[in-house]
Amino acid sequence: MRKERHHFFTFITIPAFGLLYVLTAFSILAASIMAVLGRKRSVDLFTSWWARSTFRVLGKKLHIDGRENMVEGEKYILLANHSSLFDIMAIMSFCPGVAWFGREYLLKVPVMGYLLKKTGYIPMKTANFRNTKGMVEQLVRNGDERSIAIFPEGTRTEDGKINRFHRGFIYVLKASKLDVLPVTLNGFYSFKPKNRFSILFSSRISAVIHKPVKNEELITMSDQEIINILKEVIESANYH
Repeated sequence: MRKERHHFFTFITIPAFGLLYVLTAFSILAASIMAVLGRKRSVDLFTSWWARSTFRVLGKKLHIDGRENMVEGEKYILLANHSSLFDIMAIMSFCPGVAWFGREYLLKVPVMGYLLKKTGYIPMKTANFRNTKGMVEQLVRNGDERSIAIFPEGTRTEDGKINRFHRGFIYVLKASKLDVLPVTLNGFYSFKPKNRFSILFSSRISAVIHKPVKNEELITMSDQEIINILKEVIESANYH
């Protein structure tokens, strides 16, 4: 029975991805027109609509806990665990207009990579002093009016467990003086991990928005202490 269900999910994944690419292509066209017209706010709202529509197309509802912890109009460094390509859509659905900082591979994803470029995605390059300084400066510029979203693990987990956090986000923390908004994404590893083609449509997906952690509290700590505290918060609500 389990094997038959796996074959069924694999079979319907193909047309599901086809629908998602059509939806994303339409969104790119609309977002590009709005960008040319200088309607930046409309671009943000439309990409948020695209993210929510992605889950509707797949017949999924994203359950969100802790919305009250994200104050409207406030800017944050949003840190989240990373286990699926759909993590980006999850965050965009409840936090429109974020400036993104992450791996270059996401810009190579057909169609979606182009849309990320339109929303101010900053690809992380090989770390050295010059590159890191330049990336942080560009990210802070892009984030003048936005929250900044970062996956501190750097890449998607391959076993469902949260990987070690890299220090890149700490440079942004110190340069931006923004509070940190930890977010735990659940169910996305079973839904669609990086090492499986098929989507498990029966998975329950959810996001937990934790209380913000004040910037002034964190910058007095060592890098490792910052990592430990924020990783512990995100792990506290994680069940893969």
